[in-house]
Amino acid sequence: LSLLLDSVESQRRLLLEATRKLRALSRSDGYATDYELLRSVPGIGMITALSLLAELEDIRRFANSDRLAGYIGLVPTSHSTGEKDNKGEMTFRGQMQLRSKLIECAWFAARIDPALNMAFSKLTRRMEPNKAIVRIVRKLLNRIFYVLKYKRRYKNETVE
Repeated sequence: LSLLLDSVESQRRLLLEATRKLRALSRSDGYATDYELLRSVPGIGMITALSLLAELEDIRRFANSDRLAGYIGLVPTSHSTGEKDNKGEMTFRGQMQLRSKLIECAWFAARIDPALNMAFSKLTRRMEPNKAIVRIVRKLLNRIFYVLKYKRRYKNETVE
């Protein structure tokens, strides 16, 4: 029993140290402004915000939110031949970890944000909740894109 307790205590110390390092990273010069902007989006927590910032690097490399969604993998697969254009499930390509984090954030955001809650309710009337949440993720990703690309520019212009 004492070995198990020592193991739990060791895991708790490692988790605490990792959390301290993540908080220090969020306060660093390269991440502080964008981190604060991302945390203002409903459902986005510390780990998701830092994961987005680390993976995306610079949001300006994406021309629009559709390109960002394609990078993350929130687009349907497409099987096209001549006259037929068949759309399938969500593509297996993209940033799998970011996509799963955003899906978790969307479940939370759909509960706390009134606009996303209303959209989710409307979508679940005509489709199953797991498919509806992917649409909510896309709305959440549009908010993230807008916040990082345009509010950052506005915030930098007002500071200077």
